[in-house]
Amino acid sequence: MEKYNNKHYMLTKNLIGLIADATGMSKKKVEELLSTSNAIIRETLMSGKAVQLQGLGTLEVKEKKERVIVLPNSGERKVVPSKNQLVFRPVTNVKDELKNI
Repeated sequence: MEKYNNKHYMLTKNLIGLIADATGMSKKKVEELLSTSNAIIRETLMSGKAVQLQGLGTLEVKEKKERVIVLPNSGERKVVPSKNQLVFRPVTNVKDELKNI
């Protein structure tokens, strides 16, 4: 499965190649499928709904509340506005497997 060169992350083109090899589908078809899946997931998240990826975990958008921080070099207090953040919560077995890496 180590078919990609970068040790820190897998590029999309490598993922497409691995899926194509595993399924016998063409790379072009896999690319279309992945692109469509990404668009649907993005649209679902933007509508405020979570996306559960069976066997992996759940993607959801959570609001980070406004907070006050203190700048370490000057001691100045600054308000950081609230923002939406994408959060991924892995399923238990994936979380356990990650502990053993």
